Amino acid sequence: MELDDLKSLIELLKETDITELQVEKDGTKVRIKREKIFAPMEITHQRPSSAVQEQIIKETEEESQRLITVTSPIVGTFYRSPTPEAPAFVEVGLRVKKGQVLCIIEAMKLMNEIECEADGIVVKALVENGQPVEYGEPLFLVEPV
Repeated sequence: MELDDLKSLIELLKETDITELQVEKDGTKVRIKREKIFAPMEITHQRPSSAVQEQIIKETEEESQRLITVTSPIVGTFYRSPTPEAPAFVEVGLRVKKGQVLCIIEAMKLMNEIECEADGIVVKALVENGQPVEYGEPLFLVEPV
């Protein structure tokens, strides 16, 4: 096999997606292998325009202003139900009334019922069952109705 033959085979590999080629000619075996190299990819992240960002911030602030945040009045352990086997006092999406029990906070072996401050719909539960909570920590978001 001549040098020109080898150059031809190498050019063939460059022009195609073939990554490996084995040829036998006149008792000579030639195996040419190349690694497929991928061009680096550039990932761009487009940020929303400042007007869009301002609108999003404004909508978020308006939503948070109309929601009632029910906070923990004490330090303790948060429980969503009166016993482990019982269903939760409330679920997200449930309509609640002012004075309705939302959860229990256990502090020094005393079970303290936390009541809703207004009629509304539970939008979000912010604490997991059995999690310790601090004084003033947000527990629920309620949309007044």
